[in-house]
Amino acid sequence: MERRWINQLAGDIRGTWKLPPLILHPFAGDQGPDRLLEGSRAQLALQALTPDLDSNREDLIRLVVEGRHQELRMLFYIGKDLQRWAEQCMDFVAREPQLSKLGIREQSFVTLLVEHPPAGMAAKLNKWGVGDQRAIFSRAIGLNAVFDRPPELEFLRASFVQSYQRFADYLFIAYQTMSPYTALPPESFVFELYASEEYARMLAAGWG
Repeated sequence: MERRWINQLAGDIRGTWKLPPLILHPFAGDQGPDRLLEGSRAQLALQALTPDLDSNREDLIRLVVEGRHQELRMLFYIGKDLQRWAEQCMDFVAREPQLSKLGIREQSFVTLLVEHPPAGMAAKLNKWGVGDQRAIFSRAIGLNAVFDRPPELEFLRASFVQSYQRFADYLFIAYQTMSPYTALPPESFVFELYASEEYARMLAAGWG
């Protein structure tokens, strides 16, 4: 990312600020897990890592594309949760006089999430089976910045779907460089990560 897009005003931020929690909702489309698994197997078969005597090359490519499209849809919905969180953080900033005039943008919180997440977040995501949180979050945000809803496979080129990760990486960079923003010191901004069901249980316990 080009540093000229970032205003370094960390010295103007005092104290510790607790941001709204980041809540991730589960997403399971029709035949989602099965389609992902079939796509992974087809990709391996195309690479000649496993034998596949029942499918020809065109069938394998179709399965790969369908699997990648399912990945894209899942990332899109994750991006909606991340975008919602960034908007909630901006609402928080607008109510704090010390922060409201420092040039903080949604990109400030996105950078905090992608580049400097809280220490416990990685451990929690690993328990959920998420390994590369930086790639997942940045690509999810990039896709959500372009699409208003998950694009249907029939409207996408197969070449795009097969390599959507590279496109999403550049979409994220484009989103982050749309306007200058203030980089936030991670030690001054804290927040928690919850799955939606986990957060709902916690609220219910509090009300009880």
